[in-house]
Amino acid sequence: MDFDQLTLTQAAAALRAGTVKSTALTTEALARAKANADLNAFVTLDEAGALKAAAAFDTTGDKDKPLGGVPVVIKDNIEVAGLPCSAGTPALRDYVPKADAPVVAKLRAAGAVIIGKTSMHELAFGISGYNTAFKTGAEFGVRNAYDRTLIAGGSSSGTGAAIGARIVSGGLGTDTGGSVRVPAALNGCASLRPTVGRYPQEGIAPISHTRDTAGPMAATVADVELLDRVITNGEAALPADLKQVRIGVVKTMLTNLDVDTEAAFQAAIVQMKAHGVTIVEVEMPQLAELNGQVGFPVALYEAYDDMVGYLAHTGTGLTIEALAREIASPDVKGTYDGLVIPRKLPGPDNTLLDARPIYDAAIKTARPALQALYARTFADHRLDAIAFPTTPRVAIASNPDSSSLENFGLFIQNTDPGSNAGIPGIQLPIALGATSRLPIGLELDGPAGSDRRLLAIGLAVEKLFGRLPPPH
Repeated sequence: MDFDQLTLTQAAAALRAGTVKSTALTTEALARAKANADLNAFVTLDEAGALKAAAAFDTTGDKDKPLGGVPVVIKDNIEVAGLPCSAGTPALRDYVPKADAPVVAKLRAAGAVIIGKTSMHELAFGISGYNTAFKTGAEFGVRNAYDRTLIAGGSSSGTGAAIGARIVSGGLGTDTGGSVRVPAALNGCASLRPTVGRYPQEGIAPISHTRDTAGPMAATVADVELLDRVITNGEAALPADLKQVRIGVVKTMLTNLDVDTEAAFQAAIVQMKAHGVTIVEVEMPQLAELNGQVGFPVALYEAYDDMVGYLAHTGTGLTIEALAREIASPDVKGTYDGLVIPRKLPGPDNTLLDARPIYDAAIKTARPALQALYARTFADHRLDAIAFPTTPRVAIASNPDSSSLENFGLFIQNTDPGSNAGIPGIQLPIALGATSRLPIGLELDGPAGSDRRLLAIGLAVEKLFGRLPPPH
């Protein structure tokens, strides 16, 4: 069995057919995790628990379960019974939940074997994965599967790196402004940010109840579709007929692109057109302006109350002030101490403004206007989706500067607006950059609630590009 090419769907089929044992797959996944310690992909590896679950499946497991015996990973802000759930921050290092988060319970009930908890940008507040609280390699920062000197992206950094490095073929992340899509794009894997509210959010360390959602990440769109089906109890999706698909392209989402990303995206558009997709150039006036009025005000204001509520749920007795005191990563510490704890937002000329009135305006006015802009754009042009490069650049160097505000804004440039509108988006790999030889991703955002249609389109589009070659 070629583990570098193995997908979640293939693994599940082989286990169902009895041509491979869960113990063999799980042992290989654990060995690969340990051999790739320099990725810093894991906070916790549960070797004993995973091998016990795999052995139980091999002897008495239900072979008809959709994920029976398949090894997966879970981001370390999503609770798994009996394993620490640090949310990537020192104060929660020893918090061990007694129950699975509902999204994890769904995977476990479907037979999945959880091999460990993956590292992440601290408290999910960033896109680089440069976390100075945890490491298994010589240097800090979750590293890119294709180049250890570069970022994995974030905040679901370890899940993306583990899938890209062929340690496992699927797992869970979370997404507030791009956090399952950015690392999937930079590590050459697929992911779905579901419509907000479609997945249960209990048992997950939060940023913003308005914006947060768990999301599946996997080797292929077909694997993401399988995970989504398990979590939502859905029916299997079939690939869409591309001749019936209409996709919009918004010019303002094609700014700040590096040469490799620009070339790969344009080639992808040409290829989709050649296979019958109707491509429509559309304008979304005020998109950036409305998004700016929603993004930071909502995330930074809700982060306080939502984290206070979560800390109460943990039973650790931790206050949000105690949590903030121990934050290791300077970028996250600055955000918490300067904005989240004092309930402030950045104003003009380095001033600080009270967050509450700006937040109220975001929720009452700007977010509904952003949602209306998307709904109008999809309806007026009869679009199934809007396409754009998931990230404007390939992965950048992993160091403290990778977490700068400038890089944060750059890498969520295209993923953030859909997040703030609460609509679904899928990321799929389209190419290795011609010069960089690094993964490049395409995102398709669809109307609210169109997740399964979006996955059906992704299944068809994926066939045009295939899976990226494994890292050397």
